[in-house]
Amino acid sequence: MNKTLLAIDIGSSNITAVIARNNLDYKINILGTGSSKSSGINKGVISNIEAASKSIKDAVLIAKKNTTEEFDSTIVSISGAYTKGIRSAGSVNVPNGLITENEINQVLQMALYNATIIPEYEVVHVIPISYKIDDSSDVENPLNMNGSRLEASVFVLTAKKTALTNIKSAMKIAGLSVNNFILDGYAAAISVLDEQQKKFGATVINIGSTTTEFVCYRGNSMIYNGFIPAGSNHITNDLSVMLHTPPIAAEKIKTEYGDLLKTSEELSNKKIRTPRIGDEKNSSEISLEYVQTIVHARVEEILSLVKKDLRKSGIHENSGAGIVLTGGMSKLNGIKELASLVFDNFPTKISNPVNIENGYLSFEDSKMATIVGILLYSLDPNRGFELDSNKNLIKKLKTNDNISKIDDDIALSSVKEKVVQKEQPKIRREQETSTLSKTNPDGATTLTRLPENSKKKGVGKIWNMITEWF
Repeated sequence: MNKTLLAIDIGSSNITAVIARNNLDYKINILGTGSSKSSGINKGVISNIEAASKSIKDAVLIAKKNTTEEFDSTIVSISGAYTKGIRSAGSVNVPNGLITENEINQVLQMALYNATIIPEYEVVHVIPISYKIDDSSDVENPLNMNGSRLEASVFVLTAKKTALTNIKSAMKIAGLSVNNFILDGYAAAISVLDEQQKKFGATVINIGSTTTEFVCYRGNSMIYNGFIPAGSNHITNDLSVMLHTPPIAAEKIKTEYGDLLKTSEELSNKKIRTPRIGDEKNSSEISLEYVQTIVHARVEEILSLVKKDLRKSGIHENSGAGIVLTGGMSKLNGIKELASLVFDNFPTKISNPVNIENGYLSFEDSKMATIVGILLYSLDPNRGFELDSNKNLIKKLKTNDNISKIDDDIALSSVKEKVVQKEQPKIRREQETSTLSKTNPDGATTLTRLPENSKKKGVGKIWNMITEWF
């Protein structure tokens, strides 16, 4: 039986809650959605449990208004601000020669056991990077393959126990419990990368309001994650300080006039008037060229910090499919071109998440990348093997087996129907034969001898029935 899921994206600007489940075709069915303004969350970290709890509760209550379904489990996104990623490996013997889900679970558990985890941290993901069976390397999926030894190289993501405990506390105050965690950047990558990008390697940069999270994919696996405590709100703050204007006015300037493509000639004679902080009755005249300079400086700094982190890790060169930008700030005009320059003309793309069809809202928005990724991570029937935050094996849903079972049931009912049709002439024949029998005084039934013409008729009837059946 399919379980109903509550997915929660705890963002720095908004908290999004979605109630969903798989339908009979294993497609994701959205039952309710809700969103609320974030409070008590600073740069991806909970700073006020009471305020954060209220925001979470508000989003969930809105989502529950759209459905009467009770959810069975809850999964929550976590920020990369308090996470660490490490590499590990493990190996197990295959006693029967055939690799099953049991052996895959054992090898991932062994790789986790071999990992050096800091005591203050807790495991969130154990994601296989590659498998090896005996002497053959680069095995994509070892399930049902034959061998005597299975090895796995994994990426283990850990998070601070105190940060996870704070999320659990905020959820508990809101009357909710947490069954699973997922990294924000990992979820975003799942929702925006296609199969080719995952295979050849790509870096997904999710730029939100106060945080920038990035993950590197290669061979259908996350191999690195990073975090920068800066986002689109920092552009607003820069404009507010540099232009001496209130934050509300600065945000309006950013959204209406923020542009990285227009040349100095296009902007040199264009000016806008902005209110002054503490003296809203008076306004100042500001050049759009100056506005572009402020916006450009902050965006370039964020992208340069990401590049510096990637180069330090040695991962940057593995992004064969290039850079993928998502998140709210990816909507800024010209950010794709600037990113391409910062990352030394690497192929750069702006991607929206997969749009899950529903009657509530459009998921095809870069701001929805994380919540869509959470749903795909939890409900996609084609998900890969990995260990979740409970150290349980995540595996593909056996949709083919279920479909085959349905087909078998249909075939079986069809066979039964044919048997019934065949039995009907048999019953008629027995009734006709019973009229030719008589009972002896001792109770035994004996058959009377048939006339020759009746024998011929009987043979003809049997032959006709045989030809009808076959």
